[in-house]
Amino acid sequence: MINAELLKQLIDFRRERDWEQFHNPKDIAISLSIEAAELLEWFQWRDKTEIQQLLATDKREALEDEIADVAVYLSYLCHDLNIDLEQVIKRKMHKNAEKYPVDKVKGRADKYDEYS
Repeated sequence: MINAELLKQLIDFRRERDWEQFHNPKDIAISLSIEAAELLEWFQWRDKTEIQQLLATDKREALEDEIADVAVYLSYLCHDLNIDLEQVIKRKMHKNAEKYPVDKVKGRADKYDEYS
């Protein structure tokens, strides 16, 4: 989640370049998925030790850039669809708390329909 001032900077950046015409929800969602895949690529074929080693190098910034790209597209999508990200996260956390009760799932990686 980003603050209102940073969101305004993102929206102004896009408006100044006349990119709103290209930013319909479908294409933003596609771009978000592409950027998320680029983020995944950063981890592909690397184990935990290799990832930690990379994080200690100048390549860390490349990872941070991918994370920023995902956040930017998600921010645009929420702005354009008038979705309050903080509120929908809170609502989803409430649903998850009901779906994954601590006493049944603690320490388990099962899907919600695989435990009893």
